[in-house]
Amino acid sequence: MRNESQKDRPLVIVDPYPRDIATIFRPETMSVLSSHVHLVFSQALHMSDQELERYLPEAVAIIGQTSLPKERLDLAVNLKAVFNVEGNFYQNIDYEECFRRSIRVLNCGKVYARPVAEMALAMALDLSRGLTWNHMKFIKGEESYDLSANKDSRLLSGASVGIIGFGLLGTSLRELLYPFRCQVSVYDPWLPVSVIEEHQCRSCTLDEVLSKNEFIFIMAGVTKENQGFLSRREFDLIQDQANLILMSRAAVVDFEEFTRQLGTGRFKGATDVFPSEPFEKEHPIRSLSNVILSPHRAGGIPQAFFEIGEMVKDDLMSILSGVVPVRMQSAQPEIVTRLVSKPIKE
Repeated sequence: MRNESQKDRPLVIVDPYPRDIATIFRPETMSVLSSHVHLVFSQALHMSDQELERYLPEAVAIIGQTSLPKERLDLAVNLKAVFNVEGNFYQNIDYEECFRRSIRVLNCGKVYARPVAEMALAMALDLSRGLTWNHMKFIKGEESYDLSANKDSRLLSGASVGIIGFGLLGTSLRELLYPFRCQVSVYDPWLPVSVIEEHQCRSCTLDEVLSKNEFIFIMAGVTKENQGFLSRREFDLIQDQANLILMSRAAVVDFEEFTRQLGTGRFKGATDVFPSEPFEKEHPIRSLSNVILSPHRAGGIPQAFFEIGEMVKDDLMSILSGVVPVRMQSAQPEIVTRLVSKPIKE
């Protein structure tokens, strides 16, 4: 039960798994929120169904990836907004019902764009200069001080670069590439040519991006239409000695074919994402000597997590004041139901 002072403030449900409150909200941010709204949350990983449904009729907002089918939305008669603090628009919400009721579904994905872009750039530089592989040789006492250690090295500066997917991740990467004076081509069928050209890039077909570039960055989100769209035919187009960096979602590639092609040694690769996570221990990609593997850690850094809390605070205050929220991404009817990312399971 809420006491009288709590009833004076709008009720907000906090159910942020796989995030936790301390990870995304600085103490001062929580203090500001608590002075304006009554936050209710569970001590468990998830708020129980019983507890959630008890609070739903009063809630004006939900912070988390809570499942919201129509039956639950029918209970949430005062709901104004859902703040997804994981980074994906999951298909566990009845979006059409939310649109019909003018319930905003907001996403924090943009906070990861710069961290992921920086990691992509780091991986490209690592691939091009052999940093990781030479480090491993060094700690084994097998390093070489002659120029043979550089026989496969190349400059990123002035290189031809292709970007597949030019949303938040792709455009953030483009900003980081300007000092390298790269010739950048982009494939993104969802964007008009003018948008791509505004970023001083050339709009190209997928085949052109794959076949004509020394560095190729896969930054496309996964939808119902593009799962596994990069497979054998597409990988066969990649030029010898190219560098392929997979940063968005593993589901956009045929991962077994990706592994097989890397195994030929024809080009080098790096990936921060995998078909299942944690990834299987015996998968053959782990034994390849021309690939850099990272356990999905590109975006989730402390600065990004705390920025999520600031975005939630700002947009929640805007919504409660009757102002349009501007910090987070809003779910768009034309896009959101085409996405296929799945919530993390316990």
